[in-house]
Amino acid sequence: MEEGAADLRQRKKQNCTESDKMAPEERNKENSKLGRSPKYMLIQRFAKLFFGCLAAVTSGMMYAVYLSTYHERKFWFSSRQELEREITFQGDSAIYYSFYKELLKAPSFERGVYELTHNNKTISLKTINAVQQMTLYPELIASVLYQASGSEEVIEPVYFYIGIVFGLQGIYVTALFVTSWVMSGTWLAGMLTVAWFIINRTDTTRIDYSIPSRENWALPYFACQVAALTGYLKKNLNCSAEKFCYLLVSASTYTFMMMWEYSHYLLFVQAVSLFLLDSFALAQTEKVHEVYKIYLFSLFLGYLLQFENSALLVSPLLSLVAALMLSKCLQMNMKKGTFMSRLLKIMYIYLVLTITVTLNFLLKMFVPHKENEHLLKFIEVKLGLNTTKNFTMNWLLCQESLQAPSQDFFLRLTQSSLLPFYILVLIICLFSVTQVIFRRICGEPLKETIKLEDGRIGERPEIVYHVIHTILLGCLAMCLEGMKYLWTPYVCMLAAFGVCSPELWMTLFKWLRLKAVHPILLALILSMAVPTIIGFSLWKEFFPRIMTELSELQEFYDPDTVELMTWIKRQAPVAAVFAGSPQLMGVIKLCTGWMVSSLPLYNDDDLLKRNENIYQIYSKRSAEDIYKILTSYKANFLIIEDSICNEVGPVRGCRVKDLLDIANGHVVCEEGDSYAYSKYGRFCHEIKMNYSPYVNYFTRVYWNRSYFVYKINTVISFQS
Repeated sequence: MEEGAADLRQRKKQNCTESDKMAPEERNKENSKLGRSPKYMLIQRFAKLFFGCLAAVTSGMMYAVYLSTYHERKFWFSSRQELEREITFQGDSAIYYSFYKELLKAPSFERGVYELTHNNKTISLKTINAVQQMTLYPELIASVLYQASGSEEVIEPVYFYIGIVFGLQGIYVTALFVTSWVMSGTWLAGMLTVAWFIINRTDTTRIDYSIPSRENWALPYFACQVAALTGYLKKNLNCSAEKFCYLLVSASTYTFMMMWEYSHYLLFVQAVSLFLLDSFALAQTEKVHEVYKIYLFSLFLGYLLQFENSALLVSPLLSLVAALMLSKCLQMNMKKGTFMSRLLKIMYIYLVLTITVTLNFLLKMFVPHKENEHLLKFIEVKLGLNTTKNFTMNWLLCQESLQAPSQDFFLRLTQSSLLPFYILVLIICLFSVTQVIFRRICGEPLKETIKLEDGRIGERPEIVYHVIHTILLGCLAMCLEGMKYLWTPYVCMLAAFGVCSPELWMTLFKWLRLKAVHPILLALILSMAVPTIIGFSLWKEFFPRIMTELSELQEFYDPDTVELMTWIKRQAPVAAVFAGSPQLMGVIKLCTGWMVSSLPLYNDDDLLKRNENIYQIYSKRSAEDIYKILTSYKANFLIIEDSICNEVGPVRGCRVKDLLDIANGHVVCEEGDSYAYSKYGRFCHEIKMNYSPYVNYFTRVYWNRSYFVYKINTVISFQS
């Protein structure tokens, strides 16, 4: 085996050196035929590369400036006080930023990290490793950069933090630009990608709603990985470019895995794409297996540096890659023959799937893990395989991001002309790939070099990879609207590549057997004319809207929440523990630093149970039941939100109080009619009446239009 591996490495080195030697000779011959000197061609290539890189970097920088300007206009950020700025971070975003603040307040970075890994000042009666459980590596990096760069006297922490996130979004756009450029050969495709990305910003990113969310930190690295992988899969790549792409894939894969707890699921989708690409022999097997090794290395290193995170060991990515490696060894060691090789090709996919499922099952049996079992239950209910009355499960099913995409989503993509061109490009590429697969089954080898006049865009491995990848992501996006933020950016990239690629137009003309006009000339004209027309139409229709959006001053002000936070900081004891909705608790933790009884996190069974129990303040339970629940978590203050208590949602069955009634059996459904059944009134309504027994357990200490704060009595005084 070692000798075989050495021979393989030697052949790869020889191929690299041969391609490096032959490439200039072939280029010189072509140049001499065209009457162009090598010096002229070198200058032309350098100019194309220089201006393309300049356009890519400029696009990223302009997008980062655009996000910063829009954020300032939306929230009047610079004119707000610190408390008002922090209120703009809602839900889980508030939690992430609160830990960034704690790191900056710590006497030293080491002490700050220790306090986060042994955190007992956030959730009552619970010590957590916040770095592992909440994936706080972005905050660790941001705090180190802020202190090491000496930015304390130059810029406020909040501006430094959001500046990094906006900068990463600029890198995200630049990576998409480069990917489209590498695929099409023209940076005009990159410009069109950026234009579609910005115009469809509502569906390409959720940066508007939650700046510190993990995906805003992680997806730029994934975009860099996809760009590097696109270059790495290309045929006839010189050795220096191949090594650069390989190193970039390695670094970005590992960084992406460290930034987001769900990153290995997205890498699993990518691994499936590469597996299908390799199964049909449409890419160099050695390259695909090098990427598999990168996955294994990233998983192993991530497991160690994420405090032995067992979720990575039981991830489907590890099982799939291990199965692929094992299956390939079995296939290589089998007796080679015509009949046997064809039989193995048929059985290969089945073999890999069987080994993957078996390995994953065995790992989950023997590796102690806290994998999110509620995700599997959610998938079962989502697919209609099971029903449940569980509050948490039904609440997740009611979230907009976990619903099927609405018609408005497709309408927006159609109005920007993105969806029609994407479908056109996808159909052409898909048919071309199908033709190539059919030729491979018939025994026809792939061409080493593909010329423009061949019209075989489906033989380029990087194109096939993106076709498979976008179809898989699209299937997920059709099931869950939240997945559109992963799919739509690559829709922009693939559509822009297609309309700017002469090869795609030539493939279409080859099928149509166009003879009236020279097909190559027409393909070159259309690859320039079509994106130019699209660009001008987008500029005319959407540029005024974007400028109007940036010039308008939007008003975001929540005086009730500001008053509540101010009261807590001035009146509540330092050791107080607050109870209420998890979303509000995240804001309280950020703005005041006080301990809370729950957090808006859904990757821990204990926290999920806490959230459900504390949400009972909006159910039809007795004062005594609620008092027992709150005191079991050592809560001192209870906050009732009027918006939840009097919620009038568009879908009646998805209101918090309706879900609680279903879970508690306080609603009986018979023949389509619902009947309420409970001898107690709704707690959040009854407590406002200030009569016994509610006043025996709770004392109102503060209220405004949106919030009612009650002190939980330590000594119960029974009143008549």
